[in-house]
Amino acid sequence: MEESMEEEEGGSYEAMMDDQNHNNWEAAVDGFRQPPPPPSAIPAPAREPPGGPLLAVPAVSVDRKGPKEGLQLGPPPPESNGVIMMVKSCDAAAAAAKAVPAPNPGSTININTSTSKFLMNVITIEDYKSTYWPKLDGAIDQLLTQSPGDYIPISYEQIYSCVYKCVCQQHSEQMYSDLIKKITNHLERVSKELQASPPDLYIERFNIALGQYMGALQSIVPLFIYMNKFYIETKLNRDLKDDLIKLFTEHVAEKHIYSLMPLLLEAQSTPFQVTPSTMANIVKGLYTLRPEWVQMAPTLFSKFIPNILPPAVESELSEYAAQDQKLQRELIQNGFMRGDQSRKRAGDELAYNSSSACASSRGYR
Repeated sequence: MEESMEEEEGGSYEAMMDDQNHNNWEAAVDGFRQPPPPPSAIPAPAREPPGGPLLAVPAVSVDRKGPKEGLQLGPPPPESNGVIMMVKSCDAAAAAAKAVPAPNPGSTININTSTSKFLMNVITIEDYKSTYWPKLDGAIDQLLTQSPGDYIPISYEQIYSCVYKCVCQQHSEQMYSDLIKKITNHLERVSKELQASPPDLYIERFNIALGQYMGALQSIVPLFIYMNKFYIETKLNRDLKDDLIKLFTEHVAEKHIYSLMPLLLEAQSTPFQVTPSTMANIVKGLYTLRPEWVQMAPTLFSKFIPNILPPAVESELSEYAAQDQKLQRELIQNGFMRGDQSRKRAGDELAYNSSSACASSRGYR
């Protein structure tokens, strides 16, 4: 009887403890259970996989001893620390989801804006003809018509920038064609003006036209250096300066060389009919344009350009002396005096003339 009563008491005690433990565990879970977050707050990576949600509940086995030693009770309630950590992790995930910025249309607008700005920088052929080439045309006009030493109020930086932009926008061929056409028209006008010049002004005006054009090239070529580097030298295998010098040779010098050379030879025979600086500029300029023109008047060119004539030989010293004496007589006839000759010894004139002739002949060569 006592054993049966103990067994009944023990069984009822175990059942009562099971119910109490189960109720305590349900109350603990309900106390820490949070309402599920709204669907919009769940970030994309945290969405539930197919097959239903997975509950991460830490399983902790706790051996609780009842009246009898080693008795395993019902399922123990989860520890409060584990539940709190789970709730905190859920709150942290919800906060991270709120912190992630939603995609706004501003980024798309910025992309479209940058694309539109890029498209606005494109230079069409109409923009080139209406905006960029007129600036270059006006600057070239001023450079071609300026006198040596004059100041031109143009912005070299602005002109260089126009050339740079046109080259980058693939307008090099059109710009080179416009430049050649522009300078060709200018040189044709210069040639017509020279043809209408009287003979006494012909040499001087040719010198002005030559010096003005060569001076303009010193500014035009650097302004178009970007086009020269990336179009003329690369695709045409030429140089801009050589092309522009060739234009003056073809449209001006070749048309006037046969009228100019007789006037130069005549001016050479008459001392100081033309200033030495003018004569030197024209002769050196003609030699730069076309060295073959030396054959038309080698003696004239040899006075301003070295190594034109062959070297002097001893057998021709008497001829050089005669030429020197002839030049001295012509100077005296034109009013140029030799100065005081009273202290000069008799018989030294011939030796003086011979030595000076040799020195002058060596100087020409």
